[in-house]
Amino acid sequence: MEQYCKITINANCLLQTEVLVQPLGKGQEVVLNRPKALNALNLNMVHLLRPHYTHWEKDPHTAFVLMKGAGGKAFCAGGDIRAIYDEGIAARQAGKNAGGDPASLGYRFFHDEYVLDYQIATHPKPQVAFLNGITMGGGVGLSMHNKYKVATEHTVFAMPETAIGFFCDVGGSHFLPRLSPGFEVGMYLALTGARLKGYDLVRAGVATHYVPSSKTQVLEEKLKNAENEDHVRHTLAELNEHDTANDANSELIKHADAIHKCFGKASVEDIIVALEREGSEWATHTRNALSKLSPTALKVVFRQLHHGKQLPLNKCFEMEFRMAQRFMAGHDFFEGVRSVLVDKDRNPQWKPARLEQIADSEVDSYFEPLADPSLELHLHPIEHHLQ
Repeated sequence: MEQYCKITINANCLLQTEVLVQPLGKGQEVVLNRPKALNALNLNMVHLLRPHYTHWEKDPHTAFVLMKGAGGKAFCAGGDIRAIYDEGIAARQAGKNAGGDPASLGYRFFHDEYVLDYQIATHPKPQVAFLNGITMGGGVGLSMHNKYKVATEHTVFAMPETAIGFFCDVGGSHFLPRLSPGFEVGMYLALTGARLKGYDLVRAGVATHYVPSSKTQVLEEKLKNAENEDHVRHTLAELNEHDTANDANSELIKHADAIHKCFGKASVEDIIVALEREGSEWATHTRNALSKLSPTALKVVFRQLHHGKQLPLNKCFEMEFRMAQRFMAGHDFFEGVRSVLVDKDRNPQWKPARLEQIADSEVDSYFEPLADPSLELHLHPIEHHLQ
């Protein structure tokens, strides 16, 4: 019994250390601390974070919040999708529906994750995210809703969900259609899962600042002296750099015209036709990349962004929660995760296998209200959320 208690206590301690919180001058520093998993976000981390953000809302001693990832390789590489997959497969083998079950991890994780993301977005205290490395999926949700987002030369941003038969969630419905270069860039990133690196995050409107990694420690030290948002803003501006010397290497600049030409079309099929007509090496590569992704996810994501550009943030999250439960009940999410994270054969068998096999009514079903209204996600609109 004594040995069991020691094991239990040690396990609980490990869970507690997946998120580290400490004062940073008059601010608070949050460290996502699962470096061996590239700080992938799990339900335990969500539950550790939420009480802190609730407390800081009214804490007069908290002037700002800084979030970063441990280990130097990643801010946060995404959500802990493998755990959701494992539980969902077990449920299916037991004859249960993996979507819409409030006891399932797939329900609880997405529900609570979206609540946390919205809490960060609507938080009255200024939020700063150090995108120190890989920033994907769930990590995008933790960072994009911060007012200030700092990229370095090591930052790699992507929303690669269509490769696993899923969609660009965590508020992607809201921020992707509103990226500063235009709706087409958001559509390009959402459908293809293309990566942005370094200063391209600033060019795309994903990051607000660019600070070389050699100066992030200096930035953190200077933030210790910040007493209010004006001080935070001034400190970030002081160390912000414009990496225009690398414009020639920018993927975003190189292909801007083609992205705008091809990704503003009326359907996924029309985008593919436009890429074929474009005929460049980039267009051919992009066309081939799309052909390997989930046709269902592509069509649903296309519709998602067109809906999202008209909706406030809370309604985007509510829509995405419905979508997540529908993907949990479908085929492609589990097949995509199997091919990428489990068997790693990179040979998913999508169902349906072709875009033309997916009726509009099938796409519609991903956005319909849940059968039980009590299982819906409800978020109250708050005026000061990010636009």
